[in-house]
Amino acid sequence: MSLTDEQLERYSRQILLKEVGGKGQKKISEAKVFLIGAGGLGSPAILYLASAGVGTLGIVDDDVVDLSNLQRQILHSTETLNQPKIASAQLMVSKMNPDVKVNTYTERLNAENILDVIKDYDIILDGSDNFPTRFLVNDAAFFLKKTLISGSIFRFEGQLTTLKPHDDAPLPCYRCLYPEPPPSGLVPSCQEAGVLGVLAGTIGVMQAAEALKEILGIGETLAGRLLIYDALEMSFRNVRVPKNPTCALCGPKPSITELLDYEISCSLPSPPDDSLDA
Repeated sequence: MSLTDEQLERYSRQILLKEVGGKGQKKISEAKVFLIGAGGLGSPAILYLASAGVGTLGIVDDDVVDLSNLQRQILHSTETLNQPKIASAQLMVSKMNPDVKVNTYTERLNAENILDVIKDYDIILDGSDNFPTRFLVNDAAFFLKKTLISGSIFRFEGQLTTLKPHDDAPLPCYRCLYPEPPPSGLVPSCQEAGVLGVLAGTIGVMQAAEALKEILGIGETLAGRLLIYDALEMSFRNVRVPKNPTCALCGPKPSITELLDYEISCSLPSPPDDSLDA
């Protein structure tokens, strides 16, 4: 595809970058990115991917806009209260950039439908707020050999990593970091624990940055590393995450060979004790 005069003007600041240029902008325009959730993390990621000109965005969310969402979910507004989040998201993207095609999905992802839903997308961004979805998305991305950019937030801390165990290098999957979800009820719910709104913006924007780097094939992504952000300290810490040779999913003798559904629980796990600061 060739860029129109309007697109050349719209994306001119990106195209000026030698690492992007016209060829890179075409890659962005042809890319298909799937986002799990149009909430705190999905909101900034969707906005920046749309503004960058990602050609197709798939968004799944079965929730409606609530007043308590507006503190951090910047896709939505008081005008879209009580409307489906995906409808609110689609409206905002259409206003921002008509170049972008938005596919919306209202069903809750589960072991039976996720493979069909995400199979046609290049990159998956997980902005979900519970462990069962994170593990389900990780496993599905592994089986389909999709790059997964996983972000999570809790109170004042955020975590981010890029997962591509299908790559030639020995890279980890999410289960290499956290083998199993914690038991339901062990950790406080997302509503009980709270979260600093701007934290969602920080992690969500970095998810979008990781996605664009993967699309363009530039820079060093977070594959094999876990980024930990502490908003109170304003500190970033990189933790190296090796591939687990006995991983139940991506190891040489996997015991997980099909998708599993878990009960819902929320919160952030702690990084593995044997990780090393990069």
